[in-house]
Amino acid sequence: MGHSKPTREDAWALLTEFNQSDSLIKHALCVEGVMRYIARKRGEDEDKWGIIGLVHDLDYERFPDEHCQKTQEILTECGWPEEYIRSIVSHGWGICSDVEPKSDMEKVLYAIDELTGLVTAVALVRPSRSVMDLAPKSVKKKWKDKAFAAGVDRSIIEKGAAMLGMDKSELIEDVILGMREVADQIGLGGPP
Repeated sequence: MGHSKPTREDAWALLTEFNQSDSLIKHALCVEGVMRYIARKRGEDEDKWGIIGLVHDLDYERFPDEHCQKTQEILTECGWPEEYIRSIVSHGWGICSDVEPKSDMEKVLYAIDELTGLVTAVALVRPSRSVMDLAPKSVKKKWKDKAFAAGVDRSIIEKGAAMLGMDKSELIEDVILGMREVADQIGLGGPP
């Protein structure tokens, strides 16, 4: 790749090379949007956080049984920096990776990945089908209903929030605000 830091174009090219699924690409854009929003809020490197969010599930469509491991191989071959690769692998901590999230960036990715899925599910059952008018309390209400979005592992979100020393409500709010910035790209912008 020649240069040390991958660009968003590099990340997008890889994402779309390995993923055809509309829902996986929307999930990637969603996580990117939230990572960028939280990075900006914390005065961190928005591009780095965003790029890591964009490719965090790079291998999931083609290599679901080797999730995280395959991404590590692909990005190593592409000459991506170790820090980026480590962060991505750490989001699978306790599931498909033994790399524990240590940096703030890693902890945020770990905490918000599943939460974006829950927020998406809540937005889609609203009359507006949108995150633009979604309040954190609506998400908290659905959180308690274990049958709703049952595939979302709430314990991971709780563990991530605890790692960050963040209240669940604050994390939910950050995710909603981050998703609003990419609402049209992820199909949750509401009626045109």
